[in-house]
Amino acid sequence: MVTTFITFGLIIAVFYFLIIRPQRKREKETKAMINAVKKGDKVVTIGGIRGTVTSVKDAVITLKVDDNTKIEFSKSAISSVIDKKAESEKAPAPEKVPEKTPDKAPAKAPAKKAPAKRNGKAKAEKPAEPAASAEEAAESEITESTEKTEKKEE
Repeated sequence: MVTTFITFGLIIAVFYFLIIRPQRKREKETKAMINAVKKGDKVVTIGGIRGTVTSVKDAVITLKVDDNTKIEFSKSAISSVIDKKAESEKAPAPEKVPEKTPDKAPAKAPAKKAPAKRNGKAKAEKPAEPAASAEEAAESEITESTEKTEKKEE
């Protein structure tokens, strides 16, 4: 009987620390972010619309989406405020080219595979290129199979 209460108490404690407490913390941060929104901030809505805040009222925010387009949203529809500093940090930094030093030997290029032989004849292999989409992959398979059948007919 006592072990049942202890087990039940442990389960409640785990749920509190792993689920309830972090959720309350996120809610507080979200409320603070929404209350701190001011005119001129760039925001993203929960629908993915990006815009600049033109006016803030009690429960309504007006966003300027385009030159002539303004949309009113509920404050609760704001997903995040875009920070200009965060955007500049996300931009990729220019890569530095390592300088060549004379005491290091140049790296060897990977060895090339010998062409595959089929019926005693060498066949040139095409390098595998990643397909951009499923449609392009299907089209390339169809093209390859058509080329194979045309070669067989010859």
